[in-house]
Amino acid sequence: MPFNEGDTTWIILAGGLVFLMIPALALFEAGLLRKKNAVSVFMQIFFGLGLLSIMWFVFGFSLSFGPDQANGFIGNLHYAFFKNIPLNEPLDYAKTIPGISFVQLQMVVAVVTPLLLTGVIAERMKFSSFVIFIGAWSIFIYYPLVHWIWGGGWLAQLGVADFAGGIVIHTSAGMSAIAAALVLGRRKNFGPAIMVPHNIPIAVFGAALLWLGWFGFNAGSALATGALAANTITVTHMASAAAALVWIGLSWKRTGKPSVVSGINGALAGLVGITAISGFVSIEYAVLIGTGIGFASYAGLIIFKQKLRIDDALDVSSVHGISGIVGSLAVGIFASTMINPAGPNGALFGNFSQFGSQLLGVGVAIILGFGGTWIILKVLKAITGIRVSDKIEDMGLDLGEHAEEAYADEEEYKIGDKEFQNQKKRSGLSEE
Repeated sequence: MPFNEGDTTWIILAGGLVFLMIPALALFEAGLLRKKNAVSVFMQIFFGLGLLSIMWFVFGFSLSFGPDQANGFIGNLHYAFFKNIPLNEPLDYAKTIPGISFVQLQMVVAVVTPLLLTGVIAERMKFSSFVIFIGAWSIFIYYPLVHWIWGGGWLAQLGVADFAGGIVIHTSAGMSAIAAALVLGRRKNFGPAIMVPHNIPIAVFGAALLWLGWFGFNAGSALATGALAANTITVTHMASAAAALVWIGLSWKRTGKPSVVSGINGALAGLVGITAISGFVSIEYAVLIGTGIGFASYAGLIIFKQKLRIDDALDVSSVHGISGIVGSLAVGIFASTMINPAGPNGALFGNFSQFGSQLLGVGVAIILGFGGTWIILKVLKAITGIRVSDKIEDMGLDLGEHAEEAYADEEEYKIGDKEFQNQKKRSGLSEE
């Protein structure tokens, strides 16, 4: 059958923009960590790109979007190994594009989602444990949530709306971050001394690329080109701009200095928070929502990191969790069918029950994200252990786990393996 060429082109481009978010996430996180752990972040994210893509091919897409296997709980294996996915026919989820285009867009989303958790486990989780963790998290947390809301499962049947992932992705990841931080425990010498970014410029560059990629992340969920996608891009941008200004202002007031790190974290909080409602809201309400998200997520940062002293290394719990919750609940207030006839109305437009549906969806994501992650990591901790040794943590995961460094000057290159062995001896890792 003939497809809409404009829609197909946009979805291919949107998938490319979302793919861009994967290396952008690595740049953002590595820049905000200590330099001795920069390579470990790139390794986690690059390996995750391969592993999670293959999992999506083998069974992930089918469990997420396949026909119901158990009354709206999970999909069956009808699409396993991408069999039965049409090249010349659409899937029911998107009628104007080839089925494989929908699969590809959802694949890059399924890759980037578990990798958000690299921000909480940074600088202390064993790589082998990380591999098992992100695989298990995808199977037991992400795929079910996708099916429940986007795959026509039981939460969708109860009216829960999530345009691009505020519940499915960010609320679940944010609450998972709290559980992961608690099970892993704090890094050695937790406090300001270990929280100094080693390369702010590359973190800013990564954040800017994430901002760009988010246009595909959110507007790609329109699954077509046109007015809805255009409006989604605009509201995404404006909410992020508002939240960035709030974070800069609050950090300026609190510390006496305007902080670029606060600015990029605020921008990400705005991007996260608008995700659930980006396809249902007008621009003026998006600015209001972005402002509220800025205040709420900054407060979450103070509560989790400063008051409760939870070592969520890159503040996934506040930037993703709190922002995702606020934005997802905002659907129940600000969503309008004037923006998207296929979406819901919120309380401002006469549908007061939508807020209850959003509360249900958020509550389920909180329980599954926190509880599921707690169980996965507790089991993993009991079987294989999840944390590197004190010696490797002191040396840094780059050398201790991967025998590589992010920064080596010309002389170090000449010395090569001999210097690496000397460093191992100095750190007590050598068997000699």
